[in-house]
Amino acid sequence: MLSKNITELQELSRNTCFTLEDVAQSLGIQTASARVLCSRYVRQGMLVRLKNGFYTTAWKWENLNRQDFFKIANILQVPSYISLMSALAYYDVTSQVQKSYQESICLKRSIVYNVREAVFNYIKLQEQYYGDFVKTDGIFIASKEKAFMDAAYLYSFGKYRFDIDSLDIKKLDMKKLKNILKIYPQKTKETVKKLCGI
Repeated sequence: MLSKNITELQELSRNTCFTLEDVAQSLGIQTASARVLCSRYVRQGMLVRLKNGFYTTAWKWENLNRQDFFKIANILQVPSYISLMSALAYYDVTSQVQKSYQESICLKRSIVYNVREAVFNYIKLQEQYYGDFVKTDGIFIASKEKAFMDAAYLYSFGKYRFDIDSLDIKKLDMKKLKNILKIYPQKTKETVKKLCGI
């Protein structure tokens, strides 16, 4: 029975992560039984619990790349998109590499999920500032200009700290930045003007 379960879990681990319902369906058992099974496998180190009801296998976890972590970040809170320094690092706008640390912008609530050595940090923004993201390689991620604006907006109100010296501002499209900036408060406009000279 155990080997059959392992085979099914290996099949599920073709995906970056899977749900309790996926396990129940795959093994042909009730959701309550799948919950007990998953809890046991988490204790035994075979599964990694990402959050309640979401899992990946330990062998998959050991081999995740940055793109996989970003996909998990998109799934752990919906809707959300990768932004701030995580997105700026993705676009090579910052020299600061945030290994195993994913920052996302969301609409529901600010929350942090700590999974083993990885951190999934979500910062809630008002709906009017939520947007200008794309889906690339299966990941929802802010444009580099929006990632910068998210950081600058939060920074202007003392809600975010980032290493400004690590940024290569020349890699940002100033025309696009000016366009995005229009909806932001004066305080943010002044901060961006100081940082970018626009």
